Amino acid sequence: MVHPVFANLPTTIFEEMSGLARELGAINLGQGFPDDPGPLDIRQRAADLVLNGYNQYPPMAGLPELREAVAGHYGRTQGLDLDWKTEVTITSGATEALAATFLALIEPGDEVVVFQPVYDAYLPLIRRAGGIPRLVRLEPPHWRFDRAMLEAAFTDKTRLVVLNNPLNPAGTVASAQDLALLAEVCVAHDVIAICDEVWEQVVFDGLVHTPLMVLPGMRERTVKIGSAGKMFGLTGWKVGFLIAAPALSHALARAHQFLTFTTPPNLQGAVAYGLDNPGPWFSAMPADLQRSRDRLAEGLRREGFSVLPSSGTYFINIDLPASRILESDRAFCLRAVKEAGVATIPVSALYEDTPVTTILRLCFAKRDATLDAGIERLAQARRLSQAAGG
Repeated sequence: MVHPVFANLPTTIFEEMSGLARELGAINLGQGFPDDPGPLDIRQRAADLVLNGYNQYPPMAGLPELREAVAGHYGRTQGLDLDWKTEVTITSGATEALAATFLALIEPGDEVVVFQPVYDAYLPLIRRAGGIPRLVRLEPPHWRFDRAMLEAAFTDKTRLVVLNNPLNPAGTVASAQDLALLAEVCVAHDVIAICDEVWEQVVFDGLVHTPLMVLPGMRERTVKIGSAGKMFGLTGWKVGFLIAAPALSHALARAHQFLTFTTPPNLQGAVAYGLDNPGPWFSAMPADLQRSRDRLAEGLRREGFSVLPSSGTYFINIDLPASRILESDRAFCLRAVKEAGVATIPVSALYEDTPVTTILRLCFAKRDATLDAGIERLAQARRLSQAAGG
């Protein structure tokens, strides 16, 4: 028999919209991957390691050179003092890191606080591990939580809280005040924080990412998850970082060894090289993406769309009612891809309970020509919607 957690799950909205884009030849501003192929020297290092390097099983916890490089990177960029031998595990992407974390730390009946909108893997993984999600509903335009929302969600049964920061799909970066509030509540309730920080290098407008792990009381109760794919724009490589204090890290690694066990050594070696030799990448990459964000946002505003602010990730959002579009986000998404040839993501698909149905997510990590064509096609979709009374 198929487990009920997975038996009735629909195809993810990302696969659905990307599938329609492929089928219809539409521009894909939905799924979050960049047009740029990623840093040439890192890709060349991976190719050389495939041809001339080690191609057998690497150590379960990851190549020592990559674990050292991860610790060094977070020491330089975020002030974290990590012991690479006991606190860093390499996973096959951040989603596998999440799966290992939930399987390692959740006991049946444990409650897990999760913020909506939510990455679609969280809830089925939590439930498969025996956890019970407690949903906190965030709303546009600010997508923030407050003390009352946290106090309503945290109970004596709360074991974990999952924080995605920067937040996909909202494009927000958590403020110092919000992080301090969450840390205070975690300590008061003796809760472990699972921090999905895959977008940590993709922040704009002079902002700096602050990991929850550095706040008072959080060093021993935080699991930090990172992604080389997001750091270097190599989303298909699926190389993730799982960071935690030794007692937590030991349990996480034990779960990881029975999931994927390990990750391709060639890609690990190339990521280690990239972290040790980033050059201007970690300043140039977000600067280029910020320019693309501004190009897409300005073009959409010229066409009459209301665009919400974006401080990080690859994404900006359109407020449909403020753009004089009366259709729901899903209805407009389907119209846009089928009638105007541009794929987007309805943010309502990232809620399980009482969804926000008025927001459209767009990926701006694309070439200028793709963004410009996307703007034209979205404007066409808007005209068609208005003509139809939507």
